[in-house]
Amino acid sequence: MTTAAAIKNLSLCFQRPSAQLSGEKAVIATNSIPTALPPNHVLIKVDRFGFSANNVTYQALGEQAHFRYYDFHAAPDVDGVSSKTHGLVPVWGFGTIILSSHSKITPGERIYGYLAPCRYLLVPVSPSDVNKHAFYVPRPHLPADRRPYNQIIRCAADPEYTPTALGEDLTMLYRPLFWTAYWFEDWIFSLGYRGATAFLISSASAKTAFCAAYLIRKRRASGEANSKVKIIGLTSKRNLGFTKGLGLYDEVVEYDSFTSALGREKWLYVDVAGNDALNKRLFEHFRTPASGELVTAVALGMTTLAPASEKAAALSFSTNTFAGSSAPVMQFEQFFMPEWLNVRKHQLSLKEIFGRQHRAWKDLMVDCLPWVRLERVSGAGAVKKAYDAIASTGFSPDVGFIWSLWDNEKVATKL
Repeated sequence: MTTAAAIKNLSLCFQRPSAQLSGEKAVIATNSIPTALPPNHVLIKVDRFGFSANNVTYQALGEQAHFRYYDFHAAPDVDGVSSKTHGLVPVWGFGTIILSSHSKITPGERIYGYLAPCRYLLVPVSPSDVNKHAFYVPRPHLPADRRPYNQIIRCAADPEYTPTALGEDLTMLYRPLFWTAYWFEDWIFSLGYRGATAFLISSASAKTAFCAAYLIRKRRASGEANSKVKIIGLTSKRNLGFTKGLGLYDEVVEYDSFTSALGREKWLYVDVAGNDALNKRLFEHFRTPASGELVTAVALGMTTLAPASEKAAALSFSTNTFAGSSAPVMQFEQFFMPEWLNVRKHQLSLKEIFGRQHRAWKDLMVDCLPWVRLERVSGAGAVKKAYDAIASTGFSPDVGFIWSLWDNEKVATKL
């Protein structure tokens, strides 16, 4: 490790819609981080991170009052970039502690957590909020239910950690998305699936969506849920083949033809796409007597790139259930994992929660292998180019992106 007074850092920064800037939506910013740390801080070398539709959600809702994803990590204040004009989209990634001013955290530790797309990340640590499994970043400016996002996991004591390149890559791609889907299914199952006889899931090729389908399917196969409940995926023509090939949906329907393909069921609509035009068409469809009944619509994610201000205006979430086919407006129940986890912690012991998660994760690590292929991108310029391509053309669902701002990032095990 260098003994210089400061080290050079690179960060992938995104324009805040409120700044109303012209030019590139994402830039690589260069700044310096002092090696003399304030008390109770750690400096993390961010080795690799996953980038998926989940991060698009974070970007779209970065400034939305309820979510505030841009308030987790501040953008550097350097020429042309500031925390007022740009944000850092949170990413799930692996890193190594290289400097620590906390007595209970040692340089060299492998960690996993809600990091930032950069080379180095300097974060404070709650002085007394450290245990053998994790430590926590204090963020008093955010609601208390954000605590799961403030957790930095210490890999040496993580029962779900697999110390191989493949294990880390699958963790970065699936762990946050899978737990969102897992606890969503747990929540909606606790409500008896609202009496639905069929699920309709938009953006069916997205990982959050097909993990939800996977979990509903497993629940159905276990005999806990109605064995006749259907799982229907909505996707684009381009992603039709991939989505069908997953084998996780009973039927996959194109966005352009769903009106003629959906039968008379009690529908539970899971909105992963966050596409306002699609949602309006769906709600209009379910107003017709022959379309069946829409018992509720749940907003679970957002997989389309759009300014957060536009999304906030387009989607007016409600805690009320959709009131049937004659309802005059679109209404969504909003699922937010930390809120439901807080409920479950009062209903289940931590041992039971961890046990359920461990079993579910172990199954996933076997079942997910054929779903997507992994694609690594190393180097700041290459990552910026990859992001620009995604922003222009969208995600290819059969690819799982693993990015690093380090050139020729090395891993211990080849895929």
